[in-house]
Amino acid sequence: MSASYAPRARTIRVSGLAVRRGERLLFEDLNLEVNAGETLLLRGPNGSGKTSLLLTLFGAIRPEAGRIEVVGGDPEARRETAIHLLGHRPAVKPRLTVAENLNFWAALNGPTGEPVEAALDRVGIGGLGEAEAGHLSAGQTRRLGLARLLVSARDIWLLDEPTAALDAQGEALVARLIDAHCGRGGIAIAATHHDIPLAAPVQTTTLGGRS
Repeated sequence: MSASYAPRARTIRVSGLAVRRGERLLFEDLNLEVNAGETLLLRGPNGSGKTSLLLTLFGAIRPEAGRIEVVGGDPEARRETAIHLLGHRPAVKPRLTVAENLNFWAALNGPTGEPVEAALDRVGIGGLGEAEAGHLSAGQTRRLGLARLLVSARDIWLLDEPTAALDAQGEALVARLIDAHCGRGGIAIAATHHDIPLAAPVQTTTLGGRS
């Protein structure tokens, strides 16, 4: 991460939140508070609303009811400018090289973090910058997605199954990235079915499925 980057002290506060997908109410009356330096793990069965909650926190889904506040930082800035959303699909363009993919995301989100090669080294795919991204394995593709978090510095990470397609070494990498981010005062919220070996302070919220 850029030596000049330091996350702003922020808090995400959710009160009375309800989210609907089509005719189905996924959850209601959800209350959360995640402070700087903390990680929140979202648990629950498939279809319980974990991904929808991340999208709602980001601002891509309008909630049925309730309120989301991001406290701290520039009060005039749009909420999503402080947030990285990493979906369960890594959003990699297969015909571009690994470095071209990462340069695209750095240009889109702002090159405020680590240089491309440094980010690739940190996620374990250094030396593959000139390889066509479509030739990567599933685990390497996931690592490329994680590198997006590093080339553009943002205070809040929303992660949807960040360890998907990764082996034990990859899961340990995700834990190190989250711990380093939270250690600088960032926030991470991750939807996951797996235990991530984190050192950072962790909360857990379980969303229950609805029939």
